[in-house]
Amino acid sequence: MKSKIIVSACVMLVALCSCAGGQKSENEEGGKTLVLYYSQTGATKAVAEEIGKQLEAEVVAIEAEEPYDGDYPATIERWRQEKEAGVKVGIKPLPVNPEDYETIFLGFPVWGGTVASPVATFLADNSLKGKKIVTFATFGSGGLESSTADVAAAQPEAEVVKGYGVRNALVAKAPAEIERFLIENGFKEGTVTVLPDYGENEPVNEGEIEIFNQACGDYQFPLGTPVSVEKRSYEGIDDYKFTVKSQTPDGNETTATIYVVVAEGETPVFTRVVR
Repeated sequence: MKSKIIVSACVMLVALCSCAGGQKSENEEGGKTLVLYYSQTGATKAVAEEIGKQLEAEVVAIEAEEPYDGDYPATIERWRQEKEAGVKVGIKPLPVNPEDYETIFLGFPVWGGTVASPVATFLADNSLKGKKIVTFATFGSGGLESSTADVAAAQPEAEVVKGYGVRNALVAKAPAEIERFLIENGFKEGTVTVLPDYGENEPVNEGEIEIFNQACGDYQFPLGTPVSVEKRSYEGIDDYKFTVKSQTPDGNETTATIYVVVAEGETPVFTRVVR
């Protein structure tokens, strides 16, 4: 009888150890991941779904109670009016609880250099204390950096990480870039070729000015005048990091960084502006 009790106790101990080991493994994997986004035109939705596909994560949309259904100028005009009036945009209840996730990929279009209003409401209404928030954004020219800073300010007790950004005009090329981003930052297993560093910052020459103008000349807003550039080449791509001088709306001189890539046999395109 005594031996049976000892055997039974050992079996229970092994079972308990096995359960503890499984729980530790789940924690080591970083817990559950949610891809949460707001999209108006479908560009951010496409990026969100690609991230969800590559991470095998749940993808959930933030929806405005009163949809923004105009074109970009109309949307920005409504955004400005609401901002000046202190309007907090209503959003529909989410079908999930953000508290159930350890990592949240938070996506949005950039409006006026910051997150779209429905995402601002989500951040104001929810505490993401202790969570890792990885931003991703779509934009006309840029704004991921400033938007990420606003997310961090809204969620000071979360770990906010600047994630992936892409121009609306280049969303079709996003899958390969997203894969590189996820692997480089440890969110997905795999290997990628390490990109070379940019070279020295040097004054632009006539050929580089022409490349800049081809990439930026037809953009709807003036992006400034290139004064210097850093360059690198990889996988059939010439990659330029231009320092550009421009003026603010109130007439002050400012500088920005504009990234331009030229794939072999293709027209130069700018990928983002960092102000």
